[in-house]
Amino acid sequence: MTSQVTLPLWAFVLILLFAAVTFASHFLFPSVRWFFRRRMERAVKKLNGRLERPIQPFKLLRRQDMIQRLVYDPEITQAIVDHAKEEAVREDVAFERARRYAKEIVPSFSAWAYFGFAIRAARLLSTSLYRVRMVHQDSGLANVDPEATVVFVMNHRSNMDYVLVTYLAADRSALSYAVGEWARVWPLSRLIRAMGAYFIRRKSRNDLYRKVLAKYVQQATGAGVTQAVFPEGGLSLDGSLAAPKVGILKYILEGAEAAKRDVVFVPIALNYDRVLEDTILMRAQAKGERKFRARISVVFFAILRQIWLRITGKFHRFGYAAVSFGEPLTLSQVPEEASTPDAISATIMERIAAAVPVLPVPLISHLLLTNGAMSRPDLELAYTEMLTRLEAAQVHVPRNNRDYAVDFGLRNLRERRLVVEDGERISIAPGKEALAGFYANSIRHLV
Repeated sequence: MTSQVTLPLWAFVLILLFAAVTFASHFLFPSVRWFFRRRMERAVKKLNGRLERPIQPFKLLRRQDMIQRLVYDPEITQAIVDHAKEEAVREDVAFERARRYAKEIVPSFSAWAYFGFAIRAARLLSTSLYRVRMVHQDSGLANVDPEATVVFVMNHRSNMDYVLVTYLAADRSALSYAVGEWARVWPLSRLIRAMGAYFIRRKSRNDLYRKVLAKYVQQATGAGVTQAVFPEGGLSLDGSLAAPKVGILKYILEGAEAAKRDVVFVPIALNYDRVLEDTILMRAQAKGERKFRARISVVFFAILRQIWLRITGKFHRFGYAAVSFGEPLTLSQVPEEASTPDAISATIMERIAAAVPVLPVPLISHLLLTNGAMSRPDLELAYTEMLTRLEAAQVHVPRNNRDYAVDFGLRNLRERRLVVEDGERISIAPGKEALAGFYANSIRHLV
């Protein structure tokens, strides 16, 4: 026992490393994790004191625990057995597929990433690019049952929607977004998961995948997690509102029914004087397919151009970006015959449509496309008359100087060469009618 053993230096160093790792994993790391966990709990408690809708415990579960809870749910277990029979594979293979789907879907929410970084970044980006306006913000959330699940339901104009609503809803709650395949690229996917978003394959027809997705949404809804979804299922390709898809809403309703929890749908309508992806979306519309080719090089050069414009003092923000809250829809107050997923999604889209803000570029585009070439005085008169009529119909219109709004809208249209001036007459530039129509379509149902 007291005899000496001679070892090579590399073997001694290796033993020390293994010992250090063992000590850290068994003694040091648990203590450190406990320390940071306690700090996070205190921070979340402080945050919940100022939020209209506190962060639910379900959202703070460890990601691995959420995955285990999901894949071992009895309904998922049965779906795994069914999938194994249909695909003629072993059940352990089907189980691993379900686990892979769960890992893909389940977020890893970080209060620090959301409130410490994401909201500050969203505020900086939103206010740098746009003149942000909250047109109508009485969502009635303060009077909502604290035990009810709140779901923000939005029209989808741009990928800026995520950024803008995150910024403007910062004092309401931490939103859990349903995010499409476009964001499943590293390192963006890590950040988005840390913000509490969950990924969905919108076009997947795999029954096992859809069952795992449905069960996660149902669990989140039953636990009272505040969510944000786009019922149109994707970006608007022509600028107008699209017919709603019922997939996610159906899962939410099933989760509410299973947990005996009320749900309050809060419609949010967004509109922009400039949609960053407008030409990309229009090309996809012309081809008849939802394939967007936004190369990194294009994005990089666009960022460089904006930086150069700022340095030279020639940068102007891209007009207004406006958000408006519509009338909330409380599930418990919906008559039974109107509580089907199709009926509820249609009602929500009607309330979103009624709340769409009317902005200078869309309204001027509409007037010039409808009336043809107009003089500046005639355009200002038509603009004022239209706003008066819309306000009488309780349409959400930003409160600003109307003459300035025409100046502001025309400047944005000139910078993009969407209008031409022939003497005193202003008209849509030849060949630009489709792009002007993209913006006019956003308020077509109102005017």
